[in-house]
Order: sequence, then structure tokens, then C-alpha cells
Amino acid sequence: MRDFRDAKLMAKTLRQALADRDISLTHSETLEIVARQFGLEQWNILAAKLDEAEGAKSAIGIEPAVPIFRIFSVEKAMEFYCGFLGFTLDWEHRFGENFPLYCQVSRENMQLHLSEHSGDASPGARAFVRVKDIRAYQAALAARDYRYMKPGIEEAPWGLEMTVIDPFNNRITFSQQT
Repeated sequence: MRDFRDAKLMAKTLRQALADRDISLTHSETLEIVARQFGLEQWNILAAKLDEAEGAKSAIGIEPAVPIFRIFSVEKAMEFYCGFLGFTLDWEHRFGENFPLYCQVSRENMQLHLSEHSGDASPGARAFVRVKDIRAYQAALAARDYRYMKPGIEEAPWGLEMTVIDPFNNRITFSQQT
């Protein structure tokens, strides 16, 4: 059973389900709908409850890091991250027309920032991500039959690993630790 702490994931899932039916809502609109599902007037009230719950966990409030990967083609990046890896485009930003893209993609609890800005990151970066069921994820990726990447699973002293390399030489190593 989900509770208010799952609100952001619920909003993202709702947005994707509606998009699959050709109904377009912004992330903000779906956050407002989820807040109403919990009997609250608006998202800000639910967000305050979320902040309270998080504050109870940690005095400092450190959250997971969000890697920034340098990209050179929005089309190739979306094909890889959204089409192949199954991420969702959360938001995008440009300072104006004909400016580089900066965006966020996510899947479950993992967020990545992708940037066309030359100073944001160097191509060839790497992220290490823990997963619970690496075999299921690898099977799902294999079923997509992406022409540029056919990742396998390797055994490491600490568990199983699967590394994917994006079109810009950035790497994500998914690891199921034993």
C-alpha cells in the first residue's frame, strides 16, 4: 500500500500512464492530482508533509547524488535513456531558442541530469547504481533489441553487474550486491 511518501513516484506513474493514452499533463498537474487523492487541497501542503517525514529521518537531509552526463544529441540521448533504459523525461530547460538542453530523466528512485552545455560535465563519466533484480532489468533491456547496446551480466566479488554505455561514452554500472 502506498502512502504520502510515495507521492512523487505516484505522480510520475500517473503522468506516464496518461501519456500512454495520449493525454498530456505536466508533472505539476499530476502532483496536484495526487495531493487531492490524499485529501489535501494542493501539492504544497503534501510537499510540506513529505519534508516533515524526511526531516525526521536525518538531521542534515543529505539525499542521493544526481549525476550529470554530457550529451551531444538530444535525439540519441532520448533514444538511449527513455527508449532503451526505460527512463522518463521529467523536465527540460533551455535558456532560449537555439540554446543547449539541460534536462532530468528518471526511473524509479534514480535521477540523471543530461546536459548539452560544454562546461557541465565531461563525456565518459560513470555512475554506480544499486538494483534489486539485475536479471529482470537485463532481460527487459534484451527484449528491447536496441541495436547499439546488448549488455550482459558479469560477476564481481561484491555481486552481479551490468554496465551500459550511452552514445556519448558515459557509463552506468547497475549492481546487485550479494
